[in-house]
Amino acid sequence: MKFPQDLFTQLYGDDNTRLAVQKARYEALAEHWYKRFGADAKSVDSQTPKLRFFSSPGRSEIGGNHTDHNLGKVLAASIDQDCIAAVQASDDNIVSIYDITYNKDFGIDTSDTAYREGESGSESLIRGMLQGFKNAGYKTGGFKACVTSDVIRAAGVSSSASFEMLICLILNNLYNEGKIPLESLPAIGQFAENAYWHKKSGLLDQTACAVGGLIAIDFKEPEKPLIEKVNFDFAKEGYELVIVNTGSGHADLSEEYSAIPAEMKAAASALGKTHLRELSFEDVYNQVGSIRKKCGDRAVLRALHFFEENRRVDAQIACLKTGDFTGFLKLIEESGNSSWKWLQNICVSGISHEQPVALCLALTERFLREKGCGACRVHGGGFAGVIQVFIPSTLCAEYRSYMEKALGFDEKGNEKSPVFVMNIRPVGAVEIPV
Repeated sequence: MKFPQDLFTQLYGDDNTRLAVQKARYEALAEHWYKRFGADAKSVDSQTPKLRFFSSPGRSEIGGNHTDHNLGKVLAASIDQDCIAAVQASDDNIVSIYDITYNKDFGIDTSDTAYREGESGSESLIRGMLQGFKNAGYKTGGFKACVTSDVIRAAGVSSSASFEMLICLILNNLYNEGKIPLESLPAIGQFAENAYWHKKSGLLDQTACAVGGLIAIDFKEPEKPLIEKVNFDFAKEGYELVIVNTGSGHADLSEEYSAIPAEMKAAASALGKTHLRELSFEDVYNQVGSIRKKCGDRAVLRALHFFEENRRVDAQIACLKTGDFTGFLKLIEESGNSSWKWLQNICVSGISHEQPVALCLALTERFLREKGCGACRVHGGGFAGVIQVFIPSTLCAEYRSYMEKALGFDEKGNEKSPVFVMNIRPVGAVEIPV
């Protein structure tokens, strides 16, 4: 197979060794497909039975921690970890997927997409997305796919949203001539998560995965979010975007995550509104006593975080546009402090002896303070998963060793390092022509 060099460079960088690894990854994916489906594959168009390839990235949230579900503002970027698929359309109306990463098979009849009580995981998401396509008046159809992902799972870089946008892109390109705008696909992923997975997510994750690049998103009108590309190269500042896997996953934390938008919306409801975006800091401050009685102090704190975080996103964008990188790092630090103290998404309720996110942040803060540079914050949903660090390239190796030692990583063992240097890729969910 011949892969487009220019597109591959955009997706995975210009390091020849890494590009060779990625090409081998796609070739192995094709081999898996033929072993799994080749003997009985029936193409919709029997004259062109060749495979089609798709890629959907993970994402890094840079600003706007827990604001999207209340129609707030965020700054996010797609990363060079991705979920990829080898696909062939079929005429049996069955979506058949073999997930290589987790060695699981899924088969969903496109005519049977109603919610099923007790169904969970990827099956429920696929069923929900098929129903989301129908709800929007889009076409669906069967296909056979092998899927693999190197997006860190359950760690805050949106492995689920990456998978959702991959499936949506496949349905778009196979059965809707690719005419559905990428900006319209995230709402389908959100619907699947909300209605079929019972996870009260906003639209940040799916939008960043679908659109790609470093983008500012304003969700004031969620059906038509305002998306702006932000042109900034952290490498030119001599800095790297690093995430550290704290070793704890997001599984079984749905109640913790759902409580954040629920409490924010409860505070808004106390003042007769649906979302905090309809209010201001002053509105909440002027009625803080009554909101405390109705919703509790934590709801008020989380509401105040929302307003301040929205302000910070605007300030971050302004800093990047004017080249004020020092100001940008200060805002990252402020966001981290607000998430820890006001939003309170660092430690899991009722578990005092396990605080991996807090520990990693504390160690990183000390390291950066001693070096006199950089900034860190919780990444994504919080409570578990990863932290985000902006650090000079010259200190990456030292910081990696520092955190590997603290987290008990043994490079002689089979575990992967918990420290990842992330490259921002300028392309979101995309079909790769071969």
